[in-house]
Amino acid sequence: MNATDGRFCGIYKCGNRQLEIGKKTLIMGILNLTPDSFSDGGRYNDVDAAVDRCSLMIREGADCIDLGAEATGPNSVPISAEEELERLIPALEAIRSRFDIPLSVDTFKAETANAAITAGCDIINDITGFRGDPEMAKVVADNGVGAILMFNKRTNGENPIAYEPISRRAVRELTESVEIAKKAGIPDNMIMTDPGIGFGTNRIEDAELTAATLSMGLQGKYPVLYAASRKRYARVFAGGDQATEAMLDNATAGLSMTAASLGAAMVRVHNVAASRQVLDVFDTSFYAFANI
Repeated sequence: MNATDGRFCGIYKCGNRQLEIGKKTLIMGILNLTPDSFSDGGRYNDVDAAVDRCSLMIREGADCIDLGAEATGPNSVPISAEEELERLIPALEAIRSRFDIPLSVDTFKAETANAAITAGCDIINDITGFRGDPEMAKVVADNGVGAILMFNKRTNGENPIAYEPISRRAVRELTESVEIAKKAGIPDNMIMTDPGIGFGTNRIEDAELTAATLSMGLQGKYPVLYAASRKRYARVFAGGDQATEAMLDNATAGLSMTAASLGAAMVRVHNVAASRQVLDVFDTSFYAFANI
């Protein structure tokens, strides 16, 4: 791959599996195992329903599945690691036994991450960017799985640097998260970054973070995951608070293509088919020309 805009191209390693970055825009399908997620809480609490949903997303073109057992929206209620694992492990084990696809687990607790890795997950997607649980980086490093590190304005608190643009802050704090990962022994080719759309940010900040997607890869060292699916920022383009799920998915697909054009290696979405169709159009032109 010979992309000319400075985006990461190569192999992202995650346990015994890997993702090839640079041939197409990858899709991470979202599988919420929660009763209270803002978008689809309660739909996939049953193991069979979770397996069926995973199967559908794979058929629709997902390259990776992200399982989450704790809602992380602004109004969500924290739960214990024990409760998180009760929701997560049965579905994770069932999915792992049926599908040979990279599986990510969305958690910021080291205890949950360790159990999830034992159950077969390949990637830990930490919304605190290793700045929450002090044991998380070590758990990921010791088990040799991939890491996704997110910039999180909500949990990182007020910015001590006055008037710093949100995109510059995100790059700075993602750099700090990467340093935590590397000090723990996680190699560069097992790290992915995420600009943290919707985590304590307003729509102007989300627009700035989106425009700066390429810089979130820290000068092309890391692939970037973009995750705006059905969030408030997607509602801006879908009719606001009255937006239907279908309208949100169409807006998400548009944002997926925008993010891909701006440097995202993978997009995290609820509706895989909607984004895959749009991204196939983008990929056909962008990656064809990039490989000339």
